[in-house]
Amino acid sequence: MSQLADAFWRAAAYCLHPRVIAMSFLPLLLSATLALGLGYFFWADAVTGMRSTLESWQLINSLLGWLDSVGASGLRSALAPLLVLAFALPVIVVLSLLLVALMMTPTLIKLVAERRFPMLEKKQGGTFWKSLAWSLVHSVLALFALLVSLPFWLIPPLALIVPPLIFGWLSYKVFAFDALAEHASAQECRQLMRAHKVPMMTLGLVTGFLGAAPAAIWAFGVMAVALAPLLVLVSIWLYTLVFAFSTLWFIHYALNALQELRMSRGQGVQGGQGGPVIEAEQLSVIQAQEQTP
Repeated sequence: MSQLADAFWRAAAYCLHPRVIAMSFLPLLLSATLALGLGYFFWADAVTGMRSTLESWQLINSLLGWLDSVGASGLRSALAPLLVLAFALPVIVVLSLLLVALMMTPTLIKLVAERRFPMLEKKQGGTFWKSLAWSLVHSVLALFALLVSLPFWLIPPLALIVPPLIFGWLSYKVFAFDALAEHASAQECRQLMRAHKVPMMTLGLVTGFLGAAPAAIWAFGVMAVALAPLLVLVSIWLYTLVFAFSTLWFIHYALNALQELRMSRGQGVQGGQGGPVIEAEQLSVIQAQEQTP
């Protein structure tokens, strides 16, 4: 757990780096443009379809009639838009995570490696296309799990637990793999993800609950419908920050675990591609460098 805590504060410090801040705007702009564009073209049709679906259910019709009788007709008119937003929110979260993984993680790995692990040999255990396929497959699985778990969202305690668990699992699968793909061999990647499964899953779980926190801005109720464009932008920005921090947390933890694995084998580290090998007893300089983020 001390390694998790060490990686945590290093990730927090790196989030203040001007280069990291600048990089965070690219996935933010892309996902915001995509979300608002889809909303512009399909919002009205989606709300109309949701309203028709609700009116076709007798139980929902009875509930809506009761709302009218108690003077809550405003909630009746806002129910369909709120449900559309509720269905769109998990897609926004997964999209933000994917964009951070694809557009920020490779550069963040390079930044951390240059500053903290300059002698760590790159064994290229995973390619860009393998990483992309891995991320897409697990994103589809996460969206399917969210869809299947929708009935549990009607139970208040489970609604606060199930989505963060799914997002945490997705973060663990995507960010842990990406953090090791460039420097670890395929065998090292499998070994580290197996040996450090519990700490990495814990890290992913924390990420899942951090990722659920931005959903609190939708607690405006009926006002959320009127403020939807602004709230979408704010939520995407918050998700981007959360996942940027999370990927840095995984990178610091995973690369440190990889370096310790090689030191325990007496392999040492290698300065760049084909550079001289430095044995474990000669790593005092590298370890001194790790005292600074």
